[in-house]
Amino acid sequence: MPFRRLLPVLLALMPAASVQSGDMPSDVVVVAHRGASAHLPEHTLEAYARAIEDGADYIEPDLVSTRDGVLVARHENEIGGTTDVAQRAEFAARKRQQVIDGETFDGWFTEDFTLAELKALRARERLPELRGTSHDGRYDIATLDEVIALAAEHAARSGRSIGLIPEIKHPSHFQRIGLPMEARLLETLAAHAYTRKAPVVIQSFEQANLRALHTRLGPSHGNIRLLQLLGPADSQPGDALAAGRPTRYADLMTPAGLHDIAGYADIIGPWTRLLMPVSEDGALGTPTALMADARNEGLRVWPYTFRPENHFLPKALREGDDPRMRSEAGSLVEIRAYLALGIGGFFTDDPALGRRAVDGR
Repeated sequence: MPFRRLLPVLLALMPAASVQSGDMPSDVVVVAHRGASAHLPEHTLEAYARAIEDGADYIEPDLVSTRDGVLVARHENEIGGTTDVAQRAEFAARKRQQVIDGETFDGWFTEDFTLAELKALRARERLPELRGTSHDGRYDIATLDEVIALAAEHAARSGRSIGLIPEIKHPSHFQRIGLPMEARLLETLAAHAYTRKAPVVIQSFEQANLRALHTRLGPSHGNIRLLQLLGPADSQPGDALAAGRPTRYADLMTPAGLHDIAGYADIIGPWTRLLMPVSEDGALGTPTALMADARNEGLRVWPYTFRPENHFLPKALREGDDPRMRSEAGSLVEIRAYLALGIGGFFTDDPALGRRAVDGR
């Protein structure tokens, strides 16, 4: 039987879970993970624009700093894989090696470039083996100011609010090299009329900067909320690593760890498999205690990241054997299984599919 005809059966077989009050699908927010990155190179204005047109409630700029202190949208400060910098002879000497959060990287780093220099580069697809290269070289690197202006323009035109959910990347690293981003992020948000009122969620994989933001913003945060991202259980937040503390994400996901998070953040953002692992036969398995424990602390849960290609889907939800194949039906089944857990939002590379999953289409 073709996979698409199996969709109603698969939906019926989703793990049983009651949807929590206040997180019914109509309330669930669709977060465009780096824009509509399943279709266009991530973190470009064009990817964000498509995400908004496809129904995203929030767009996500990951933030790194230039040498002259401008916040730009890139997944990492190492840009060898997401721009054409490696093909630019004038920047060949900028290639170097450095350690970031305990990991050694070779490449080109945003903190070694001025904004003017970065604007001369062009974006490339980060996953060319899965998503092709047809859009390489067409788009430039976006600043946070440009992303805000884009959201404001689309909100005015559509009559609906478009939220921003910036992630502060490698905060301990940027603080160490004298380019802290937290104050500049708040200043930029305050400088735009749109982000003084529109929904904003600031996220980080580290704790120290979120605690500091909580103190600076005050308990109510106004239109700004804070989200604690959670990485693999056995890995460490960058600030814990920098300080020599043994804290791991597993510690943050205990009842005591979640109680601590609830003192400074409003939302947690765990990897999807931390909520519902995949069983040995390639199906979605039994939910963990993380959702219930987080809800007991009053935390909302927005997991990351749903992607439509076979490569990212549980084996039971794939179509065919080609890792590049999009399994839209499988992706819808996967997202709806997590909706049944009571998530309050989710990150997706394909906001149009995310919108369909929430809206029941």
